[in-house]
Amino acid sequence: MKTTMLSLDDALKEYFGFDSFKGNQKDVMQSVLDGHDTFVIMPTGGGKSLCYQLPALIQEGTAIVISPLIALMKNQVDSIRSFGSNDNIAHFLNSSLNKTEITQVKLDVTNGHTKMLYLAPESLNKQENLDFLKSVKISFVAVDEAHCISEWGHDFRPEYRRIKEMIKGIDKTIPVMALTATATPKVQSDIQKNLAMVDAKVYKASFNRPNLFYEVRPKIDAVKQLIRYIKENSGKSGIIYCLSRKKVEEIAETLQVNGIKALPYHAGFDAGTRSRNQDMFLMEDVDVIVATIAFGMGIDKPDVRFVVHYDIPKSLEGYYQETGRAGRDGGEGRCIAFYDYKDVEKLEKFMHGKPVAEQEVGRQLLDEVVSYAETAVSRRKFLLNYFGESWDEVNGEGANMDDNSVNPKQKVDFINEMKVLFNAVDTVKERFKAKHIINVLIGNNTSEVSTYRHNQSEIFGIGKETDPKLWMAAIRQAIVNGFLYKDIETYGLLKITDKGREFMKNPPESFIVYKDHDYITQLKDADDVVLNSKSGGAAMDEVLLKQLKELRKKISKQKNVPPFVVFQDPSLQDMANQYPITIDELKNIQGVGSGKAIKYGKPFIELISNYVEENEIERPQDMVVKSVVNKSGTKVYIIQGIDRKIPLNDIAKTKGMEFDDLLSELEHIVDSGTRLNIDYYINEEIDEDKQEEVHDYFMEAETADIDEALEELGIDDYTSEELRLLRIKFMSEVAN
Repeated sequence: MKTTMLSLDDALKEYFGFDSFKGNQKDVMQSVLDGHDTFVIMPTGGGKSLCYQLPALIQEGTAIVISPLIALMKNQVDSIRSFGSNDNIAHFLNSSLNKTEITQVKLDVTNGHTKMLYLAPESLNKQENLDFLKSVKISFVAVDEAHCISEWGHDFRPEYRRIKEMIKGIDKTIPVMALTATATPKVQSDIQKNLAMVDAKVYKASFNRPNLFYEVRPKIDAVKQLIRYIKENSGKSGIIYCLSRKKVEEIAETLQVNGIKALPYHAGFDAGTRSRNQDMFLMEDVDVIVATIAFGMGIDKPDVRFVVHYDIPKSLEGYYQETGRAGRDGGEGRCIAFYDYKDVEKLEKFMHGKPVAEQEVGRQLLDEVVSYAETAVSRRKFLLNYFGESWDEVNGEGANMDDNSVNPKQKVDFINEMKVLFNAVDTVKERFKAKHIINVLIGNNTSEVSTYRHNQSEIFGIGKETDPKLWMAAIRQAIVNGFLYKDIETYGLLKITDKGREFMKNPPESFIVYKDHDYITQLKDADDVVLNSKSGGAAMDEVLLKQLKELRKKISKQKNVPPFVVFQDPSLQDMANQYPITIDELKNIQGVGSGKAIKYGKPFIELISNYVEENEIERPQDMVVKSVVNKSGTKVYIIQGIDRKIPLNDIAKTKGMEFDDLLSELEHIVDSGTRLNIDYYINEEIDEDKQEEVHDYFMEAETADIDEALEELGIDDYTSEELRLLRIKFMSEVAN
C-alpha cells in the first residue's frame, strides 16, 4: 500500500498537532497501512476516530467511512476540516445534500482532493453510489459504530448486515477496518463473521474509564433530584438521556423554567433544529442537552461533566457508550442512572408481539441492565467484567469511583423469605405477576386477590412483617440469579426455572438481598424544585378569580374587544392558582404567551401582587420553582372539540395523534385545573355501573395511580383506557 514519505509520528504532528499516540493507536494505523483487515475495540474518548483519519490522510485514494448518523458525519467532517485549510479533504454523502452539493462532492473525490468520504449504509446501498465508487481509488473502508451490525449490539441496524456485500461489489481486495466503542465477546464475534474478517488483526483497548463515577439512584422524585444536582453543579456541561421524544421535550422544558439553560434533541426535529441545538451545546450557549437514547448525537465535546440516564437504557452496551461521553478530557465525569423496575416492565411490554428471537435478545440485554442496577458489587467491576475484562477493585485505576464502593448497600439475609416466595409462586400455579404475589404475601386483600380466593390461602399474609419493597427486591434478584423468570408471552407472569426448582429442593444456607440507597431523606429539603405539573392541583382562589374577571371586563371595554381576547378563562383560573407577580411568571401561565403577557399583563400582575400582600398569601412560587405549562394550540383544539361533543377518536385522528396520546393530553388539561365534560363519549362506551364503581373507588383511594386502580378493580373487568377516561371524568367533576 503506497503512502506519503511522512512517517506516522510526523504525520500525527503535522496534521493533528499531537506529539504522541494514545494506547495502541499507532499499531492499529500500521495494520491498516499494511493492508490488513483490522478490528478496533476502543472506548469512547480513547481516540478511535484518529485510527482511520490519519491513515486516510497519508494514503493514495479516498477512505470510505461508514457511519450510522448524519449528525455524527457532520461533526466528524467539521472536526477534520478544522485541522487544515482544505475543506475538500473530507466530505459526507447523505440525504441532507441537494443534487448540486452531491455533484461537487463526487467531483472532489474524483479529482483526488478528498481523503475521507463519510457514507451511511443506506447511501452505500444505492447503485449510483456503488458505480461511482468503483470508478475512483479507494484506500480502505472504515466501518464506524460496528456494533450496529450485531443483533446483540445496542443499536442494531439491519442495513449494516449488507456492508460486506456492498464492499465486495466495489473491490474485493479493499482492506476493512471495523471500529466500535462497545463490544462484548459475543458482539465482537458477530461483527467479525458478518464482515468476513475472522482473520483480522484485533486491537482491544481497556474499557476502564477511571475518571468516571458510576451511580444508580432509585427513580423517586427524579426530576427534583435532577434539577437539584444540576443546580449544585451550575455551569457544568451535561447530557440527559430519555427513552421517548415526548419525555425529552418535557424534561428540557422543565429544566428551562427552573432556570437551567437546556435544549432538547431527538430525531423528530428537523435537521436545522438538531444542528442548531447541538452547536449551541458545543459552543456552551446552553449547559444541558436532553436527548433520546436511541438517537446518538455524535457529540465530540471533551468537557461533558455529567451524563444522566433519566430512563433505564435497553442494554449495557448502550449505557456504557452514552456514559462514555462524560469526561473525555480526563477530567470529572459523573454518570447517574435513575432506576425503577416499572421502566423495565414497560420495555418488556414493548417487546410483546415482536419475533420470538428478537424478544429473546431484548430480554437478555435487559436482564443484564437489571443485574447492573441491582448489583451490590463495584459497578466498574461489573461493567468491565461484562466486556470481558478483569479489574482489581482494591488497587485498580478508578477504585472507589462508584456508589456501591463508596456507600455499600445494606445486606439482608433473606433465605427463609426466599423459601416462602418460591412456595407462593408455586401455590398460585405460576399464573400471576409479581405485584399480585406480593399482595398475597403481605395480606393485601385486593379485588384480584379476593376473586381468586387467595385471601383464603395458607400463604395469605405470611410475609406481612416484611417491607413490600424488600419482597420486590427479592423477586428482582431471584430473576437476576436465574431462579425466576417473567414470561413476556403471558404478559410477565412469574415462573420458576429449573434452577429455582433445585433451590426449593436444596436451598443454600443464605441468600442476600440488598436494600436500595436512601435518597428520600436528602430530597425532603429540596423544595426549590417541582415535577412537571401544576402546583399540586391546589384549588383556585375564587375571590381573586372574581377580581381578575372584573379587571378583564374593564380592560376589554377600554380596548373595545371581547373579554376572551384579553385572557381566556383557563388563563385566569391558572393565575388564581399560581399568583404570578412578574411578567416572566405570567408568561408561564396556561394560554399566556410572551406577546399577550406584555400587551395585557401589567395591570393583572399589579392586582395579584397587591392581593398577595394584603392577604399574606404564601404563593406556590415562593415554595417551588415555576412549573411547565403546555401552551400548544392542540390543547385549545381539544377543549373546543369536546365542547362541541366531537367523538374523541375523531379529535385524535384530526390531530394525527394516537388515542393514548390524546388521553395524556386530556389528563394534563384536567390536572392543570381545567374542567372537561366528556360524558357524551363515556356514556356511549362505558356502562353506568362501571362509572359509579370507579367514581366511588377514586373517592376513597389514596392515589390516582391507574395501575393500582386496575389491580384493585380487576384487570379482567376494566381496561387501562376505561380507567383513564373515568379518572379524567372524576378529576373534572371533583378536583376542578
